[in-house]
Amino acid sequence: MRMLITGSNGLLGQKLVAQLLLKGIDFMASSLGVNRNNDCPEENYRTMDICNRDEIAEVFNEFKPTHVIHTAAMTNVDACELNPQECQSLNVDSVQLLANQCLASNCHFQLLSTDFVFDGSKGNYQEEDAPNPLSIYGHSKLQAEEYIKDLPSLQFSIVRTIIVYGTGNQLSRSNIVKWAKEALHEAKELSIIDDQFRAPTWADDLAWACIRICELNENGIFHVSGPETMSIYEIVERIAKHYQLSMDKVKRTTSSSLSQPAVRPPRTGFNLSKAKSRLGYNPKTLEETLDFI
Repeated sequence: MRMLITGSNGLLGQKLVAQLLLKGIDFMASSLGVNRNNDCPEENYRTMDICNRDEIAEVFNEFKPTHVIHTAAMTNVDACELNPQECQSLNVDSVQLLANQCLASNCHFQLLSTDFVFDGSKGNYQEEDAPNPLSIYGHSKLQAEEYIKDLPSLQFSIVRTIIVYGTGNQLSRSNIVKWAKEALHEAKELSIIDDQFRAPTWADDLAWACIRICELNENGIFHVSGPETMSIYEIVERIAKHYQLSMDKVKRTTSSSLSQPAVRPPRTGFNLSKAKSRLGYNPKTLEETLDFI
């Protein structure tokens, strides 16, 4: 197995690199620009623009991957809403380029997707549930999913996940758990929404599942997230309790008070039965991971 990772400077990409190194699996990590992950050997890194057909072809011809894990994406939901063309390019056009290259190279293509393909009307979503995205970001990820599902003879997997958290090297973005821990420690005044419900996902667990799907040559859609669905407020509350930090300056608020450009699904969370039975996926609870943050 020869694994090509896109978005290797990101949180999930770094966790994939760490686990592939431990497993001794041959891999090539790629992102736009220089390698920002100190734990990724330079000989295992190539810069690659996921929107540049020639750069993609060059990396494929050089490395000859058997599997691609495509983590690179525009994931800032409000930025996607305000910049739909950039979102389309990074979240849809790049997938078309990579998927077609995989098809030509007889290579398995794995797409990282999101709970935002659903409208949040019920929660505990199964892989077979009908998507109904509310945002441009959600639409872009669904469009990418549909493209690869309709590509004849492509070996593919789609891994949908929910707010990923953890720590990494020189990350360009924070995540809710890391941010909340720091804000609580500094006793900042916080207004946290209590009407959106998610299943926070430890990046290490997600990376394990992504690799496992490739090792087993599984195809199709997999829901991979943390085991518990809770409100954003409860996430912060549980972080505070674990680290023995005060909630005195934390206030409850609602989604409507934030006036965010993009509409969010009120309740997601995944039914993990398929990932557990087919992959042996056994995600950790929030509290089980907090000492690593």
